[in-house]
Amino acid sequence: MAADELTTTRKALTINLNDSIYGAFAEIGAGQEVARHFFKAGRASHTIAKTMSAYDMTISDEIYGKAGRYVCEERLLKMLEHEFDLLEGRLREQRGHETCFFAFADTVATSSQQDGPRCHGWMGVRFQIRPGGPTNDVVLHVNMLDQMRLDQQTALGILGVNLIYAAFNQLDGPSRFVGELADNLGSHRMEIDLLKFSGPDLEHVDNRLVGIELVEQGLSKAVLFGPQGEVLQAADSLYQKPLVVQRGTFRPVTKINVEILNRGVSQVHLLGDLQGQEPMPIMEISLKSLLSKGGEVDRQDFLNRIETLTLLGYPVLISRYPMFYELKRFLRSCTQNVIGFVIGASHVEKIFHPEFYSSLSGGLMEGMGRLFDEKTGFLVYPFKSDTLCLTAGAFHPSPQYFHLFCHLTDNGRIIDMAGCDDIDTSIHSEQVRQSMEDGDPSWKNLVPNQVAQLIETKKMFQV
Repeated sequence: MAADELTTTRKALTINLNDSIYGAFAEIGAGQEVARHFFKAGRASHTIAKTMSAYDMTISDEIYGKAGRYVCEERLLKMLEHEFDLLEGRLREQRGHETCFFAFADTVATSSQQDGPRCHGWMGVRFQIRPGGPTNDVVLHVNMLDQMRLDQQTALGILGVNLIYAAFNQLDGPSRFVGELADNLGSHRMEIDLLKFSGPDLEHVDNRLVGIELVEQGLSKAVLFGPQGEVLQAADSLYQKPLVVQRGTFRPVTKINVEILNRGVSQVHLLGDLQGQEPMPIMEISLKSLLSKGGEVDRQDFLNRIETLTLLGYPVLISRYPMFYELKRFLRSCTQNVIGFVIGASHVEKIFHPEFYSSLSGGLMEGMGRLFDEKTGFLVYPFKSDTLCLTAGAFHPSPQYFHLFCHLTDNGRIIDMAGCDDIDTSIHSEQVRQSMEDGDPSWKNLVPNQVAQLIETKKMFQV
C-alpha cells in the first residue's frame, strides 16, 4: 500500500466523521459488505440511515419493480432511485438544509464454481455535493477475478467504500477518481469495464476520458464506445453477436478503412453460421497506438479518433491487447458467434512470426490454438502497389509452418476477400496526415466527407 493510500476502514471513518453526509445502503448478492465497513469504522449512525438486502426475488420486485435480469444496470438504477427518493422524502424537512443525502446500491452475482456463472456486479451511488442540491450518479460494472466467493465479497466491500469515498472527495478529474477505486485492491482482483458519471454537478466529466483512464490505469483490459460516443458495457453489447473487427490507428479514419470494413461485414458469413444475426462492425484501437512519445495517452488525440469514428456510426473498442490471440480471447468471452478479423495481406506474415508468441510456453503453436477456432478467422484484403499485389493466397510461410498455413486456408480460417479489386489499399492514415502537414487539400479526398468537415471545423490532427 502506498504511503498516502488510506485503509478501507480509514476511508469509511472519514465519511462517518462528516456529519453532512447521510445515506442509505441497498446491497443484493454479496451480503452487506460495503455497509459493514462503515459499521466497523465507528460513528456509523452519523452516516447510515438504513441498510437493507432484498434477496427474495418477489420482495425485490415489489420494492424496486420488475426487471428482465436482477444483475443489470436497469435494476441498479431502480434501486438507486427508490432508496434515494425514500430517504430524501422522509428526511428533507428534518435535515435537508444541512445534509448531502446519498444512496448506495449494488446488485451482484458471486460464485466459487470454476465453471459456474459469471461473477460480476453493478454498483453505484446517487448523491448530492451540497445540501439541497441536485442528484448525481456514478455507476460502474465490475468483473470479479478472485476464485472464491468470500474473497469476491471482500473485494466488493472495499470497492464500494472506495466508490463512496471518491464520490465525495475525488471529483476533480477522472485520473484521481479511477485511481481511488483501485486502492487496497489493485487490478488483479477486479476489472471495471464501465464507469459513468451523470448529473448537473458532473457535466464537466467526459465519460470517454473516464473510459480510457480505466484502460490506461489497468483496471480494464478494454472499453467499448457506442456509435453515439457513449460508453457501453462490452459483455452486454457484444453478447452473441457476430463481430467484424478492423484494427488500426485511424488517425484519421480513411475511406479505405470504411470500405474494407463494409466488405468484411458482407463476407463474414464465410467464416461460419451467423445464427440469423446481423454482423456488428467494430473499429479497434490498441492502447499502444494511443501512446505519445512520452508514454502517455494524448487525450485530445484520443478524443479526435473517437469522434471521427463514431461520427460514421461505428462502435469503437479500445484495448490493452497487442496480440490478436489476446483480443480474440476477450471477444470470445462476450460472444459465441462468428468473429472475423479484417487485415491486410501484408500483415498475414505477422500471424506466423514466432516472436509474437514468445510469452507463451507453447510458442506459436499454442498461439494458433488460442487464436483460431471453428468460428474465428481472418478476412484478408489485398495490398496493392505499382509493382505487386499481395494476397493471402500468394503468401509463402517458412517451411516449418507451411502445412499449418495450408490447414488454416483449406478450412476457411484465412480467406481472401472478394470484390476488392477497385479499392486502393495502399492509402494509409500516415499519407493523410502528411498531406495535412504539407497544406495539400487533397487529403480531403481520402477521408469520408463528414469526417473531413469535422476535422476542419475542430482543427483535429493538427490541421
